[in-house]
Amino acid sequence: MHATPSAIPSAPSSTNRVPHASALATQAAQAIRRAGAALHPLRQALPGLALTGTLAFASIHLGQLGWFASHGISALTLAIVLGMLVGNTVYARMGAAAGAGVNLSKVRLLRLGIVLYGLRLTFQDIGHVGWAGVAIDAAVLGSTFGLACLLGTRVFGLDRKTAMLIGAGSSICGAAAVMAAEPVVRGRAEQVTVAVATVVVFGTVSIFLYPLLYQFNAQHHLIDLSAQAYGVFAGSTIHEVAQVVAAGRAVGEEAANTAVIAKMVRVMMLAPFLVILSAWLSRDAAARSHERRAAEGAGEEAAQGAGAIAIPWFALGFVAVAGLNSLALLPQAVVAQAIDIDTVLLAMAMAGLGLTTHVSAIRRAGMRPLALAAVLFAWLVCGGFAINAGIGALLR
Repeated sequence: MHATPSAIPSAPSSTNRVPHASALATQAAQAIRRAGAALHPLRQALPGLALTGTLAFASIHLGQLGWFASHGISALTLAIVLGMLVGNTVYARMGAAAGAGVNLSKVRLLRLGIVLYGLRLTFQDIGHVGWAGVAIDAAVLGSTFGLACLLGTRVFGLDRKTAMLIGAGSSICGAAAVMAAEPVVRGRAEQVTVAVATVVVFGTVSIFLYPLLYQFNAQHHLIDLSAQAYGVFAGSTIHEVAQVVAAGRAVGEEAANTAVIAKMVRVMMLAPFLVILSAWLSRDAAARSHERRAAEGAGEEAAQGAGAIAIPWFALGFVAVAGLNSLALLPQAVVAQAIDIDTVLLAMAMAGLGLTTHVSAIRRAGMRPLALAAVLFAWLVCGGFAINAGIGALLR
């Protein structure tokens, strides 16, 4: 039986293939364009990331040199100094190309760095200093920050953001606290830099002053101050972690270990501090908005929704990472590598901040920020010691 011509399948004609191939080519071109559009922000950020990364690595290596390490000058401090040197000299010629990456460094990388900072802490640290150490840290933090807000605005005539940033740096953990508070306070680059500068100045002074005070007391037997009590005092009142280490080691190993633990507990208070600060600023903004609208006759309904609380997600991430680290589930090698990465991220954020800070803006701030920081430093030494002695006598 012969097959009829109609039973033989016909090959697809060229006119049927062309539209199908054209559609595939169009889809492929669209996919390429979408991928290019997605990669475009990254390509824009690469020059700036390369610049902040270079400054970060330079600052980390400088911070490991003997003189800088022995004087408690950390990589973060060096990163902002290097950033300012470049930012006030050659950066103007490369700002257009590097701006996107520099901004990414000082905003996104900063938040990620604060989250990973939790790997330096465990909740078990609290047990090493006891509830007395926790109460001392909380009292020093609250009193110092409150004093900064009060004196900064009413006595020294500073704007509230600058006073808060200086207070955060003095009361918690130096430059890292200033950087962490910046997104909540919404401070400008020059305000952050001024606050960091005060931490550097008086934190460096504390490295030399605290051991001298301890030795003077040991010689004249003015008060009963053990090496462990000195460690808690240093950890609860000195600005930066690196400065605490330097001041503690100048007295002895026991003092250094206790000082670092007390300091870590103080650092752990950064997250609740940021949440409370955000809630306070939001409530204050809502009250101001209501007063303004009421004065304009808009009524209470128009003011509703103003100043909604914005919980800083990176603060919660900081607590979550510290909690994960407390469970000891991660290998120590992984934690050590992550801490190294975190140091790079924070140094890149500091470098980005320095690049966008102009010396003229700092000069305009004048001596008032330094005067406020000096008063806070005096409070940390004298008032902080009184808090240590008082709470220690009650709870130990």
